[in-house]
Amino acid sequence: MNEEGSAMSSLQFGMPDDREELARAEVYGLLASLFYAPPSHDLYEQLRVAVTEAPAPGAFLETSWGEVVAAARRLELPTVTDEYTALFGGLGKPEVFLYSSWFIAGNLNQKPLVELRSDLVTLGLERPREVLETEDHIASLCEVMRYLIAGDDLVVSNLTAQRRFFEAHLRGWVEGFCDVITAHPRADFYRAVAGFARDFFAVEGQGFDLLEA
Repeated sequence: MNEEGSAMSSLQFGMPDDREELARAEVYGLLASLFYAPPSHDLYEQLRVAVTEAPAPGAFLETSWGEVVAAARRLELPTVTDEYTALFGGLGKPEVFLYSSWFIAGNLNQKPLVELRSDLVTLGLERPREVLETEDHIASLCEVMRYLIAGDDLVVSNLTAQRRFFEAHLRGWVEGFCDVITAHPRADFYRAVAGFARDFFAVEGQGFDLLEA
């Protein structure tokens, strides 16, 4: 993230060039980076010096964001890298799956992935050849949301598309996904990340609900 403090701002829905919209896109980009792989050295150093106080007292996400920063300051990067591997990597079945199909259908490469791929075609998006993970990886879904918020093509990048994609491919499973991570005995840094992600997704859901009211 370029402006770490914006992550704790009271997120609101507005025009694509609004500060709140850019903050939302940055948070999705950050979550995509942290769930796709262990943080890079540069990203981890940014986290360790990030602002933890929101511009307004009691703003959304302040507490859980502060926990992410505190964990980054307390733990060394090699420890976090080992934690990522223990939770999400390794040989065979991982401790925690990062794919929506697993949480929705109970197995990988199931109907949710087929439906997602159909929606991505409609949006004009496809998985880069160098990416091995399937499109229902949480990092990929966060990247799509980032694009739908901050992309230049307003035919695709708009609130209607954001709400539709969030409702179809994130809302139904991300809370349970975050709960599994926070409950795992090996989770430390990623317990904080999951708590922040859960709060952020909850705020997103509330915002989209207000659009329908």
